[in-house]
Amino acid sequence: MSSIAGRAGVSKNTVSLALRHDPQIPAPTRARIEEIAGELGYVKNPVVAQLMVELRKARPAGHRRTFALLNANLDPNAFTRHPTIPAYVEGCRRRADLNGYGLDEFWLHDPELYGERLNRVLKARGIRGVIVVGLMKENRLPSRFAVTWQRHAVVVTGVRTREPTLTFSCVDHHALVLEALERARRLGYRRPALVLERGIDRLVDGRFSSGFWVGQQTLAAEDRVSGFYEVEAARAEPARFENWLRETKPDVIFTLHTVVREWLDALGLKAPRDIGLVQLELRRGCEDWAGMEQHNDLTGEAAVDMLITLLHNEEFGVPAAPRATLIGTSWREGKTVRRVG
Repeated sequence: MSSIAGRAGVSKNTVSLALRHDPQIPAPTRARIEEIAGELGYVKNPVVAQLMVELRKARPAGHRRTFALLNANLDPNAFTRHPTIPAYVEGCRRRADLNGYGLDEFWLHDPELYGERLNRVLKARGIRGVIVVGLMKENRLPSRFAVTWQRHAVVVTGVRTREPTLTFSCVDHHALVLEALERARRLGYRRPALVLERGIDRLVDGRFSSGFWVGQQTLAAEDRVSGFYEVEAARAEPARFENWLRETKPDVIFTLHTVVREWLDALGLKAPRDIGLVQLELRRGCEDWAGMEQHNDLTGEAAVDMLITLLHNEEFGVPAAPRATLIGTSWREGKTVRRVG
């Protein structure tokens, strides 16, 4: 390290940061140091590198750099009052803090905010990495921020975006449904059904319904119940749900919507006495439900890890081959299912 610093005319600390691709060091300086290191035969020792990581975690020196945390939800206060988004934010904050990064928040739907203006703010604050949180109804990012995605390292949480498709982390929705269905089968349920607003399924590229369809192939043909995808319409007209229920006669329902329980109560049906209920995303208000823990905080942590990797490798802009990190889920016992049969 000293030899490299002497040849380059910089300090050992600068060499250390440059060889870790730290954006604090200008790109030309990093390139020159890396070239000298190659000429001198420098090879990174993975054991020492891991030790230094542990030492930095044990003795954090405060936030060295900052990421932008963009709230893409229509609600400007979604980071604190949305049923699920705060978990993503918690994970982002925890992981960023562990690695010495701060987070500056922005709301993408601020009428006074647009790409060039946001870029100027990010540049003034020395921010080169961006995490997008809160896309719940739409997976297309506002076009006025195209210049932001083009000039920064960006990771999206929760969904895969379109136009552009960016590197992202999210729960493995397909595997989630398969595991939930397997759990219900073990309890003896024979006619499972999926109740889900169609728009939400489209948001995740149909991974909920496709996972459920795959799981249904293990059932007898007469027990493969067609799903109900008109949840929003049924909020205004519950008879839609009632008619579907009487026609299909499922013995357990898989859903994201707590209103399903209210509809069943209105029909005099109780879970789990008359029908089982499985929540596919356990959250606030679902304390006694059985279902799946999506671990959205771990999705937030993964987003920070991915962003740090992008920055270290100087991967900025819209990627030609976006990467994905899928987070596994876990089953939680609850009072809305029982052993049957």
